[in-house]
Amino acid sequence: MHEDIFHFPQQTGFYRGKVRDVYEIDHRYLVMIVSDRISAFDVILPRPIPYKGQVLNQIAAAMLRATAHLVPNWLIDTPLPHVSIGYKCQPFPLEMVVRGYLAGHAWRVYKSGKRELCGVALPEGLRENAPLPQPIITPTTKAHSGHDEDVSREQILQQGWISETDYSRLETYALQLFNEGQRLARARGLILVDTKYEFGKKDNEIYLIDEVHTPDSSRYFYADSYEENFKHQRPQRQLSKEFVREWLMENGFQGRTGEQIPEMTNEQVQHFSQRYIELYEQLIGKPFQPRSYTSQEVFEAVVESLKQLGIRA
Repeated sequence: MHEDIFHFPQQTGFYRGKVRDVYEIDHRYLVMIVSDRISAFDVILPRPIPYKGQVLNQIAAAMLRATAHLVPNWLIDTPLPHVSIGYKCQPFPLEMVVRGYLAGHAWRVYKSGKRELCGVALPEGLRENAPLPQPIITPTTKAHSGHDEDVSREQILQQGWISETDYSRLETYALQLFNEGQRLARARGLILVDTKYEFGKKDNEIYLIDEVHTPDSSRYFYADSYEENFKHQRPQRQLSKEFVREWLMENGFQGRTGEQIPEMTNEQVQHFSQRYIELYEQLIGKPFQPRSYTSQEVFEAVVESLKQLGIRA
């Protein structure tokens, strides 16, 4: 699968992630090109999903703009639907996971008999997908490879990864963002169940970085069927990347050694693409307008945007 690697004016670095290509410009800015690559169980699947990059980048940009009054964020411009340009920040080595419901990983821990997650005590008598008494923060370490690991506030401060002052600010910001994310979700007929936030520092100020409230970084339930499904202990209708993981598991793949990634037919790829477009339309409330861009169009749009920041060839 050939994908372009660009060389932009005053470029000082390049990093290819699982789904994003990140270019550092003049040590000050980042150009993030969100590809159509798709990953699950820490593996990049063999075929891209058309328009997935545009969907995720546009949702992230909309959510960053909708929460900018709460915390400064890295985003400056989105010259194309799948391209974002913003400030380079020094990231904290953590993801701040906020949970409002007992779902996913939290439920698996609870079901195993534990009543504590990342140092946070959980009450007895909860069922899967039950609302928590109040949202909780369950941080994870940010792994460059392999799986992120749960970590407690006490461990973070003992290890000296972050100062107590900064960590308290991150907690405050994460809960404010989650509260706003839940409000935005309710307006779209959804429940924001859990999500993760990443933060960094620039000029000694904390910034929100990376994607925010996207279906790849968050779990949403449909509000209209939540109560009925919960009452009858049925699975919730979810708006998240879970449909990809479910398809893989049904076909015998969970990223373990020796397992083969199932073949992705044209029909499967189109189905996934359509599901991502539905995610966009539900979350943003507007029809998705698919567009394809040549490498030249991408390069020119980025160069023009960088010019506005004083970056010239």
